[in-house]
Order: sequence, then C-alpha cells, then structure tokens
Amino acid sequence: QVQLVESGGGLVQAGGSLRLSCAASENIFRLNAMGWYRQAPGKQRELVANISIYGSRNYADAVKGRFAISRDNAKNTVNLQMNSLKPEDTAVYYCNAEQGDGPTWRNYWGQGTQVTVSS
Repeated sequence: QVQLVESGGGLVQAGGSLRLSCAASENIFRLNAMGWYRQAPGKQRELVANISIYGSRNYADAVKGRFAISRDNAKNTVNLQMNSLKPEDTAVYYCNAEQGDGPTWRNYWGQGTQVTVSS
C-alpha cells in the first residue's frame, strides 16, 4: 500500500502561482507513473499532468505552457508548478500513483488539496 500526502494548495489571485507537492511512502522508482488530477464542483475528475518512471510527461491541453510536473527522486516526491493560474483552475487536486502490471496493477490516491483562484 502506497501512501500519498499532498501539500501546497491554497488561495491565489488570477495570474499567480502555486506549487503542489506529493510525497510517496516508498521509492518512486517502484511506481510506473505519478501524476495530478483535479475535480471541480459538479465535474468529473480529470488528468492535469503525469510523469512516468522514465521521465516522460503528459499534460492536459488546458494547462500546457502554464503547469510543469517534476519529480525529486531523492525525496520521493512529485511536484506540480502552476503558473498563470486562472479561476477555472479552481478545484481539489489529487495526487495519483500507479504501480504494477496486469493483475498486480494498483492505483493510489492522496487525500486531495484545495486550490482556489480568485478573479
């Protein structure tokens, strides 16, 4: 069982920046990929960005050019730098990790951190 703990959410004005961090309870090299999802009120949870064990990155179109995902292998953390924030970025952001393959595949979630962008 992998535990994920998020930090860094908060309230920011439009155009501002926030940095989210997700600390994993085990070596992130044992995880296929880690990423961030978000869920706004009344909407489905959606992928924001993820990064594979090989370092390849994937971003939602809505955040390309504004958000950057990175990993700190020494600290077993994945970070999401969010710049030029917009009110539509307001949501609960969840850290996600995938581990294993086929019948051993597991999907883990953090508890979520609120990001609110005021106009």
